Amino acid sequence: MSLANVKPDVFIRTKGHVRRPPASLVVSGLILFLLLATMLAATVGAAGIPLSRLPAALGLTAPGPGDTSHARDQLILWSIRLPRIAVAAMIGGILGAAGAIMQGLFRNPLADPALVGVSSGGAFAAAGAIIISDSRFAAHIHFLQPVLLPLAAFLGSLLTTVILYRIATRSGRTSIAIFLLAGLAIAAIANAGIGLLVFIADDRQLRDITFWLLGSLSGATWSKATTIVPVFVLASIAMIFIHRGLDVLILGESEAFHSGIDVERLKRICIVIISAMTGVAVSVCGVVGFVGIVVPHLLRLMIGPGHRLLLPASIALGAVMLVGADTLARTIVAPAEMPIGILTAAVGAPVFLLILLRQRGLVGL
Repeated sequence: MSLANVKPDVFIRTKGHVRRPPASLVVSGLILFLLLATMLAATVGAAGIPLSRLPAALGLTAPGPGDTSHARDQLILWSIRLPRIAVAAMIGGILGAAGAIMQGLFRNPLADPALVGVSSGGAFAAAGAIIISDSRFAAHIHFLQPVLLPLAAFLGSLLTTVILYRIATRSGRTSIAIFLLAGLAIAAIANAGIGLLVFIADDRQLRDITFWLLGSLSGATWSKATTIVPVFVLASIAMIFIHRGLDVLILGESEAFHSGIDVERLKRICIVIISAMTGVAVSVCGVVGFVGIVVPHLLRLMIGPGHRLLLPASIALGAVMLVGADTLARTIVAPAEMPIGILTAAVGAPVFLLILLRQRGLVGL
């Protein structure tokens, strides 16, 4: 019997393989889950808004007669909840897509933006900004105080990317292996710098640095959400043009080149996209781990490795994951707030290990 006459169901039902749901169903389900997670995040918290009052708080319906909590609900929803949900969804989508692009670029399902030191470089710059803001030099840069921390984190991530790219590029060709290894070295240097800053920090600065390194969305505002939108939109547009190249790159650089893909150009575009997305994420909410590893790896098992659907699905699942984690972070110890990085690590690491243990025979790990 020839392979041309074998039906796909034969392969799906073979022992050790799992029937995958239709990709369109997965993407639609993720969008539905995102809507449900958004509705849940808008109603729960230290100051809860009952679901029955949510339409009035959104301005969709008129408040009921004698409703004295309408003004309070609107203030909480539009000034605190909605900007936080918007930032969490965009940051989660950015981190999920950045992880999917990096795994496709390195042809390694365990790759993560944090591996190349971009997150560590941004965290080091942010920790330095916290120390400087309380020093004698603060008076000379007082006009930058409102944006000093996110600006430092973004510039630190950008500088790290430029250094890595210069190290890994020679004669117009970028070596992915050197880029990865240099990233590990620079991450170690940045972490050593963070350790030094932690050593010289006072108690208040130490708390601020620790909270930043653990990740938090407590400072989310509409202005911060608007700073994420350009990177989010441009990266989403760029994904339309790189998904085919990433699919072919899985076969190897030589095969991709002979298939008509400008491999070096693809590498440069992917590196810039990854760095921009990771940098803006670190600049807004600090270091949040495991989203970039777990999200694309889980989706590959559900919808396959094709990047045409994997990239938008990673955005959707990353948004669901971070909105849910942020909702839990601000309710599990209410009225206090748990750093979101603790939750993503506590949930993401066991889930990732479970995926590896259940699927290691299928993915060849």
